[in-house]
Amino acid sequence: MFTEIEQDNLAEVVASNDVVVVQYAASWCGNCRIMKPKFKLLASQNESVPFLIVDAEKFPESRKMAKVDNLPTFATFKNGVLVNQSQTTKLEVLTELVNEVILS
Repeated sequence: MFTEIEQDNLAEVVASNDVVVVQYAASWCGNCRIMKPKFKLLASQNESVPFLIVDAEKFPESRKMAKVDNLPTFATFKNGVLVNQSQTTKLEVLTELVNEVILS
């Protein structure tokens, strides 16, 4: 499931799902736009897991859930806890991050 959140409620989504994958992005971020289709592709291959895009500038509380200091940042959550994160523009790195949390 792929969704762009429209309110600062990532904590609620993370709390109500076993696994959540997040892309922190911003409208001005070129690398974020490059990674969005790759993120959507992974979401389509893992339909049972929420894949969310969070605007890191609009939603500060959601941003605080990970150590976001560069964009795009990808974060995985399991059982309400941050598992891992990466700042990348490589599909292979993102795939490893996702598989780490889904297959564990």
